Amino acid sequence: MRTLARTGALTASAALVGGLALTLSAESAEAHGAFTYPASRTYACYADGIEGGQGGNVEPTNPACADALDEGGSYPFWNWFGNLISDADGRHQEVVADGELCGPTPDFAAFNAVRSDWPTTSLPSGQTVEFHHNAWAHHPGTFYTYVTNTGWSPDSPLNWSDLELISEVTDPPLSEGGVEGAEYRWDVDLPERSGQHLVYVVWERSDSPEAFYNCSDVVFD
Repeated sequence: MRTLARTGALTASAALVGGLALTLSAESAEAHGAFTYPASRTYACYADGIEGGQGGNVEPTNPACADALDEGGSYPFWNWFGNLISDADGRHQEVVADGELCGPTPDFAAFNAVRSDWPTTSLPSGQTVEFHHNAWAHHPGTFYTYVTNTGWSPDSPLNWSDLELISEVTDPPLSEGGVEGAEYRWDVDLPERSGQHLVYVVWERSDSPEAFYNCSDVVFD
């Protein structure tokens, strides 16, 4: 298991990110953001791929990320901020099936793999932590933050019934200077947990039926 530090390991090359628009399709150009802390599964694998890559490609060294690349290609790595459903319209449990919460569309399906070796972020149990969500494009909306229940295992599929809603925040403040540019930042009161868990966040836009879905693999101290 690879644990990601809050800074340093997740900082990607600015030149590569700046050239991202040249690699994305018209559909992905409407992608809008994902967690950098605690790192979403897609962002953690992108950072891992950049760290291991050469010449502008992604070559992840984390086994789970490497398998995701083999299964789904590089598109979800370069488009780490585009894990969305354009017409969710608040119907999250209807349009996102159990077992598919981390990758609810075919482009991101490889990130649903049930395994315990995805990159993780360490979080303090029972404390307040500032979450950082990249704002690749700015939108008004509400972030619903869930944590897996006590007793959940990373060797089990993620289902809606495994989640406890711990935070709901609308239009959090926007800050400059994040690891990949501007970020939404807000405080989250974490519950008492131990061991490996998932933080799951739904970003529901208020100006569109679109919604974004993030799995962040974490280890509670």
